[in-house]
Amino acid sequence: MIVNHPQTSPAPGAAGTLSKETRVAVLFQRFGPYHHARLNAAGRLMSVWGVEACATEDTYAWDKVEGAATFTRVTLTDRDTGDRAWRRQLHREMWRALDKIQPQVVVVPGWSFADALSALSWCVKNHTPAVVMSESTVWDEPRVAWKEWIKRRLVRLNSAGLAGGTPHKEYLVQLGLPPEQIFLGYDIVDNEYFQREADRAKTDAASLRLKHGLPEKYFLASARFVEKKNLFRLIQAYGRYRALAQKTETWDLVLLGDGPLKAELVKLIAEFGMGTSVHLPGFKQYHELPAYFGLAGAFVHASTTEQWGLVVNEAMASGLPVLVSHRCGCAEDLVQPGENGFQFDPLNADELARLLLKVSARDFPLAAFGAASRRIIGVWGPEQFAGGLCDAVTTALKNPWSRAGILDRFLLRLLLSR
Repeated sequence: MIVNHPQTSPAPGAAGTLSKETRVAVLFQRFGPYHHARLNAAGRLMSVWGVEACATEDTYAWDKVEGAATFTRVTLTDRDTGDRAWRRQLHREMWRALDKIQPQVVVVPGWSFADALSALSWCVKNHTPAVVMSESTVWDEPRVAWKEWIKRRLVRLNSAGLAGGTPHKEYLVQLGLPPEQIFLGYDIVDNEYFQREADRAKTDAASLRLKHGLPEKYFLASARFVEKKNLFRLIQAYGRYRALAQKTETWDLVLLGDGPLKAELVKLIAEFGMGTSVHLPGFKQYHELPAYFGLAGAFVHASTTEQWGLVVNEAMASGLPVLVSHRCGCAEDLVQPGENGFQFDPLNADELARLLLKVSARDFPLAAFGAASRRIIGVWGPEQFAGGLCDAVTTALKNPWSRAGILDRFLLRLLLSR
């Protein structure tokens, strides 16, 4: 277990009735850049211990983000190997860390991962209120009755919730958490960073286009190359867009990312004869992203299922119009059709093709849509996470802790023994 204390003194502040000395442990699987933005904002309102399950894992290839500005960082294990031995090690380290921190509230990420279950079991034993953070919706995955029953048992052990947005709050209510105990703001990024760096990229557009091999006008997409990101249909829609455009000027497509489906995507692009107009620069680290956002014309996110879609936040903060699948959890709260972008059916390539044509038209008000994106995302920044978390913690401290019955304790032990 590695502990890094704040590099600077937390800024003074309070929200509601919460004391600055309130000790809160906030758990994440692994800290990426946006976790730091969230925790640094929360650390200005309360005494935050950010607990990450592992320093590295296979899903996201982020560079390691060091340090912590206003919170104390605790890293429990070196690497998530996913096996039973690692889960047991994580459980031991989680209890050891929480015993040391002695938090007044523990904030857990969902209900299915090993870190959340270990922390919730510690809360049950120590009669400590828990806050559940959730970005799940009722429709993002097929729902099975017995699994939903388990979730309800676990969710009701929490005293409050912090949800991504409106559909995520609705799902927590369906799972049994009272609506007045649920607050919004879980899924945010560092808006200021993307706005500043995207604007900086625009001032050096010519040299950056040359450096990164970027076309003059392009749609941008960024995703892992996995099935649910719906990239094959995105390529098909882009091909139909070019056919619809006929002799009018068309934009290129820049697709950031990497993953197991890359070879198949390259093959499909070649079959469509679009090798010169579809660009695959690969996976890009956090500090590289603003250049791609800043020089793009619009952003496209085509997932068939997505709990939220933080890349949409990044695109909006960068000032881009957005085309977002209505199966993305962020769409309801972030995409206002006809104002900052459009929603579409991810299974309908023709619909997406028509939207690509609409947005790339010479008379389309790109600047107005981009400005609207920044205005809308402006209220979904780190301060929203900190405020929502603060309200959830305050609520958890005021509400009596829900006693876990014998069945609940057995269920936690069973889930942790997997």
